[in-house]
Amino acid sequence: MFNYLKLIICPFLTFSLSTVFFTDAPENWQLGFQDPATPIMEGIINLHHDLMYFICVIFIFVSWMLSRTLWHFEKTQNIVPSTLTHGTLIEIIWTITPACILLVIAIPSFSLLYAMDEIISPAITIKTLGHQWYWSYEYSDYLNEEGESIIYDSYMIPEEDLISGQLRLLEVDNRMIVPVNTHIRIIVSAADVLHSWAIPSLGIKCDAIPGRLNQTSMFVKREGVYYGQCSEICGINHGFMPIVVEAVKLPNYITWISNKLSE
Repeated sequence: MFNYLKLIICPFLTFSLSTVFFTDAPENWQLGFQDPATPIMEGIINLHHDLMYFICVIFIFVSWMLSRTLWHFEKTQNIVPSTLTHGTLIEIIWTITPACILLVIAIPSFSLLYAMDEIISPAITIKTLGHQWYWSYEYSDYLNEEGESIIYDSYMIPEEDLISGQLRLLEVDNRMIVPVNTHIRIIVSAADVLHSWAIPSLGIKCDAIPGRLNQTSMFVKREGVYYGQCSEICGINHGFMPIVVEAVKLPNYITWISNKLSE
């Protein structure tokens, strides 16, 4: 009896735990957002929810008006057709009302856009360079005894080399390591063709353009491993250059930096 219950309960618990905790990577049949890890992503989700309220209200109202129009102005309901061509009052209403709605939406939209572009005194600067088809990272704030900064490449782990629990097409051999609760500036560029550095949970999507430096910022609020992918078609292996950012506590980050400098 116990073994029978175990067979029933264990898969359910496994599914429940994966649903609760493994939300920093895409899931099968996922329709919503990944759990936010930065204030920017929280703002994006809140704006989405606010806009959905307006969308639902407008959709219900327009559907109701359309249904009433089709019912009351159907041929059998009105044998004599209406000769009404326009109405000043209704035209004023359907012009002013959408304008007011757009103004209400614009306030949080512009505020979020401003926050996304603002770089607040970064404590760390990390350079991200896109290649066909991998990423390379440079921590130029730290130098070893030879005056060299920390530079390494990040390749996708092939499916045959994955170990149990790792995600297919999303795991890399060298993750970007960042500390939590720290303002970080990311400088993004490319060495060959267009790429795009995107991590949904962090609310980041920054184009990597050859010969141009783009920058974005992030402030990760919790520890975790965050998965992303190149979001600009860049060639035959575009789908095989994932991004993995691991956020750790500051002492662990310092230890990682020390180990990298001593390599």
